[in-house]
Amino acid sequence: MAQERSKRTINTAACLIIGDEVLGGKTVDTNSAWFAKYCFSLGINLKRIETISDDEGEIIEATRRMSANYDFVITSGGIGPTHDDITYQSIARAFDLPLVLHDVALEKMKKLSKPHPSQKNFSYDEDSPALRAKLRMIELPYDKALPDEDQVIFTADDLWVPINVVNGNIHILPGIPRLFEKMLTGLKPRLMPRLTDPEGKGVYRVLFSTPLAESEVAGYLTDLQAKVEGKNIKVGSYPRWGKSRNTVTLVGKDKEYMDSLIPEVEKNVEGRRVQVEGEDDTGSDKDT
Repeated sequence: MAQERSKRTINTAACLIIGDEVLGGKTVDTNSAWFAKYCFSLGINLKRIETISDDEGEIIEATRRMSANYDFVITSGGIGPTHDDITYQSIARAFDLPLVLHDVALEKMKKLSKPHPSQKNFSYDEDSPALRAKLRMIELPYDKALPDEDQVIFTADDLWVPINVVNGNIHILPGIPRLFEKMLTGLKPRLMPRLTDPEGKGVYRVLFSTPLAESEVAGYLTDLQAKVEGKNIKVGSYPRWGKSRNTVTLVGKDKEYMDSLIPEVEKNVEGRRVQVEGEDDTGSDKDT
């Protein structure tokens, strides 16, 4: 099943943010928002975002459930060297896998990861608490029955941190935003052949600015949604507090059909299409 999951077409995705520091307000999560844009650009339907603590039971439950329910799952956080970084060990237990020190990752770590200035006597050849802590970051959940290239993916030549893939569809990533973004960007070539739109055109979004209250356009939008349902187009309405205009959206993949709806929508919401939300704000308050 894991090998089949690693090859299947990607329609849906889920994002699991792991970290007490996020839930405690110490760190602001930007990775889930970035991942949402990433999925939108590739035409992947992001169905779920969750944030959980560094708790083994919660990580086990969430990763098992997400792996079963979604095609492409990413986790962010909890793969550092300290005692509270338990993502690898928790996911290993979730799927009854051993933790294996990955030899290629170790060689890359030796080449690319310089010891901290405070670690003047650090050595990869002598056992020490610092070495054991560092090696925790490349002790990966590993299924010896599966090809290595399907489980450990290096997406950039200048990074020793791999994307560890577990159960065919769980992709374990660091929480550091610049690494998270760089590694997922590097993963794109592997994902493209598995997308419903292999050319990577993604999803098309049309924005409309309207001076009308949501309650005023609700009836028309309900009828419009029923009209476009068979085209897999979603109609949305978003209030913009403190602004004079609200936003109506069409989201889908049938660009030609969606463009044909623009005059009708503009007329019925008494507004106009815009390229960027808020580009025609007046700054006055609105009735919502």
